Amino acid sequence: MSRAANATVYSPQLLATKYGSQPLKVVLRTLEVLTALSTFAFKLFLDNRRGELNLRKRQRAVELRETFTRLGATFVKIGQGLSTRPDICPPEYLEELSELQDALPTFPDADAFLCMERELGLPLDSIFSCISPSPIAAASLGQVYKAQLKYSGQIVAVKVQRPGIEEAVGLDFYLLRGLGFLINKYVDFISSDVVALVDEFARRVYQELNYVQEGQNARRFKKLYADKEDVLVPDIFWDYTSTKVLTMEWVDGVKLNEQAAIEKQGLNLLDLVNTGIQCSLRQLLEYGYFHADPHPGNLLATPEGKLAFLDFGMMSETPEEARFAIIGHVVHMVNRDYEAMARDYYALDFLSPDTDVSPIVPALRNFFDDALNSTVSELNFKTIVDGLGAVLYQYPFNVPAYYALILRSLTVLEGLALYADPNFKVLAASYPYFAKRLLTDPNPYLRDALIELLFKDGRFRWNRLENLLVQGRKDRDFTAKDALQPVLKLLVAPDGEELRVLVVKEAVCVTEAVVFGTMIDAYNSVPDFVKTLINNGNAIAPKLSAAEQERMLELRDRVFSVWILLRSSESFDPSILQPILQVLEEPEARNLGGRVIGGITQRLAARLLQQVLRS
Repeated sequence: MSRAANATVYSPQLLATKYGSQPLKVVLRTLEVLTALSTFAFKLFLDNRRGELNLRKRQRAVELRETFTRLGATFVKIGQGLSTRPDICPPEYLEELSELQDALPTFPDADAFLCMERELGLPLDSIFSCISPSPIAAASLGQVYKAQLKYSGQIVAVKVQRPGIEEAVGLDFYLLRGLGFLINKYVDFISSDVVALVDEFARRVYQELNYVQEGQNARRFKKLYADKEDVLVPDIFWDYTSTKVLTMEWVDGVKLNEQAAIEKQGLNLLDLVNTGIQCSLRQLLEYGYFHADPHPGNLLATPEGKLAFLDFGMMSETPEEARFAIIGHVVHMVNRDYEAMARDYYALDFLSPDTDVSPIVPALRNFFDDALNSTVSELNFKTIVDGLGAVLYQYPFNVPAYYALILRSLTVLEGLALYADPNFKVLAASYPYFAKRLLTDPNPYLRDALIELLFKDGRFRWNRLENLLVQGRKDRDFTAKDALQPVLKLLVAPDGEELRVLVVKEAVCVTEAVVFGTMIDAYNSVPDFVKTLINNGNAIAPKLSAAEQERMLELRDRVFSVWILLRSSESFDPSILQPILQVLEEPEARNLGGRVIGGITQRLAARLLQQVLRS
């Protein structure tokens, strides 16, 4: 920590003071960037005019990579983001831009070794028994050497910061911030605060420049997420870490975009991507602390089949209220409850509390009614982002900076999945996690979302519960014992009267369905002459229409299916009933039982009276 005392932090005011007094430097950099990008754009324009766009695709991809490399770290970051988007860039561009992840030009080794000794205060030969003479990888902000610690013999990766990197990114962010002001003022169709987005991105990059902060990020990430057997987070060696030098455990592995190499090791790329998605969902929606830069160079498949996370410089956090609002938003989308979806934007901090959301509802309905004509699981993440983006542009939304980083994280993972399977759907892979959280999380927001999902027009939707259980069981952490506990607790709570009314009504219907369903099955199983005796000798035998019989048998079968799903769960234990019994011991639950029995008695009496009158 003492080594990190003088670490630079992002300050727009300091940058404005510094570069405001250096107009020549600002103008020269502006001309450099504009010249490089406009030259590339002009070449694309000529290729298109000549009909050579596809013919020169590889050549232009190389030129774009070289342009980003020449322009420095800020534009390398942009190229890294594009390298994981097969829906935006052609394959030739993806292949070339992927080299920006760890195959950038290096700086002199002598400068790197001198920086290590200066930062750590020790000669290299007293720290390492050996170190690679040249870097094994070079990234946007630094380069990495492979070494062996002298005191333990452990193999480590040593990352060293590029000389002058703070000066380079500082000037770029000063220019980007100025561009953001112009966009905010003159470009009407962009409703987001571009300056705020630039500031958030700059803060993240400056955090990446502080390697002590990165080490702390790695330690926190490991504590939260490395409890899973298929996730690996390397250890940090604090004695050999400073603001510009980071020493961490060496990890052998293959980058996730190298599908052939992964399959050669007997591993499945989609399994690893799915591990990344499940881990990302925990990051975004459970603890709120997430890796905001998961490009293929930072995600490795180890020979043991684990997914290793590297480079913890760019991290972010999802506010607690927003985490639950995102899950609720998915529920509302499934229910096509567009009014509730619009209200979610308050909790997501997209809209100020005084904004009227009623004009937004038709726009959501127009998009999602078309998008949901198939099933939600068939939607890909880009479809939803593009659709919501069209809505965001039309109304006074202010997209928070954390949301932009969430989009970046999820779109990168979807891009990786599309390498292996063009039909891969992130939402389908995410369903088990959402189902588990809805069934087991005691948070009031999610509990209400679950009730909203299960009840409609006063009736319980057993098919929805069955689907939630089917999906929830696919999540490794799902336990049948915890399922529906939040709802059961609300059932006996002082504020649960509305739910109790619904449950009493449904319990009466289920009991009736089970009783009459059993009678129907017994009646159908006896010989025909016995049926004749029953019909002739018992005038008050309940007679149901074919439609009523079908409805009751369907309801009974749904209930039995749910019970079978709970029993067949790997975590099933007879003690699953213990929490239910504890709930039933509550005074309010005993009263509830009386109401159910009364309702059943009334229902059966009504049917009996109906039959007598018919006779």
